[in-house]
Amino acid sequence: MTAPAGATFQVGLPEHLRAAAARLYLDAFAQKLGPVIGRGDRAEAFLVSVMRPQNAVCAFDEAGALIGLAGFHDETGGFIGGEAADFRRSFGALGALWRTTLMILFERSPRPGEMLLDGVAVAAALRGRGVGAALLRAVACHARATGFAAVRLEVVEENHRAIALYRRLGFAEERRRFAPWMRPLFGFGASRTMILSVCSVHENHPGAGIS
Repeated sequence: MTAPAGATFQVGLPEHLRAAAARLYLDAFAQKLGPVIGRGDRAEAFLVSVMRPQNAVCAFDEAGALIGLAGFHDETGGFIGGEAADFRRSFGALGALWRTTLMILFERSPRPGEMLLDGVAVAAALRGRGVGAALLRAVACHARATGFAAVRLEVVEENHRAIALYRRLGFAEERRRFAPWMRPLFGFGASRTMILSVCSVHENHPGAGIS
């Protein structure tokens, strides 16, 4: 399935769309982020403050509204940053202590020659219409254009729909990681690492002509 007609893609999140991006991200990753930063205004404000807009590929509808984004982690950092000081400003000293401890569970760093996907978020009304697939292809094109050989991602074991999409796009499973102690808090206890060689990405698809 292709992305909606008229959808456009670009590298970089416009500054005035930070709040919209935070809402998209919170909605898409509520299971993962909710136990750490919550789901309300404070959580949104925190994400707005730690975003790195240059580390995202964004999708827009014909009216220019943000309909999806894919964050990526390169040698400069990831889309969602956040140091201990940022957590303290938003959640106080005690709140920052346990939150930063939990976030360590999700920390990943790109390996040489690889771009690491930080996550794909699509507006709820447009899920299943090709926006996510187009964003992934756009990330792969951007990775190739900037000298990377591959894109790597991690996906929770229970997210069968996402795993099927990644396979269709050419991602191959590299390994599985089991962490049953995470299930009581986050609802999942295993994840898969998948990798895509960007030399296999074709130019004739939505998202290839990113600006």
